[in-house]
Amino acid sequence: MASRLARLAQGRTATPTTTAVPTAAGNPGTASEEACDLCAAPLDPDHRHLVDISARRLLCVCRACKILFDRGGAGGGNLRLVPERRRALEDFALDDASWTALRIPVDMAFFFHSTAAGRVVALYPSPMGATESQLELDAWAQIEADNPVLGELETDVEALLVSRARNMREHWLVPVNDCYELVGVIRTRWRGLSGGSEVWEDIDRFFDDLRSKEAAC
Repeated sequence: MASRLARLAQGRTATPTTTAVPTAAGNPGTASEEACDLCAAPLDPDHRHLVDISARRLLCVCRACKILFDRGGAGGGNLRLVPERRRALEDFALDDASWTALRIPVDMAFFFHSTAAGRVVALYPSPMGATESQLELDAWAQIEADNPVLGELETDVEALLVSRARNMREHWLVPVNDCYELVGVIRTRWRGLSGGSEVWEDIDRFFDDLRSKEAAC
């Protein structure tokens, strides 16, 4: 992953079929966000998020707005509350050949069913932010067949997060905002051609935090 991300850091295009994708209203979970995106009330540090389905972006919400959308029916179906479950997929079936068939240009990506796009969307983190890759749908269909757990993903709000970087074999079912948090780590912490030791320490810490959050559920 390091060499490919390095090319992105130098401003080169990873593949002819990739495009930058807006991620969120700001960076979810950062200290710079202090007010609810719906009502401007103060936010808790561990505030929740909504997905604006048509715009494919995240909104930070206060406790009161979270309760409103947790009941369902609010927002006319266009705004959905992001769930909190995190699950390590220990027996996930994804060998090197299956990964290569997806044609993801780096060794880290996330996948979710997008109502707006009408299909499964694949994005990967880069020093430029979240970038969409043209997913090989036949290859994805085979991965879904091999892993029935993917049928549990909630449309628009949950994702499969995969990291094969630096000999990792991380496969997670996560809230989609976790994926954008990882994007933010790489976008803001990447230095030089290899990323630097700090960004890789932060990436390791990110996955350690996922394990802690899973255990707390």
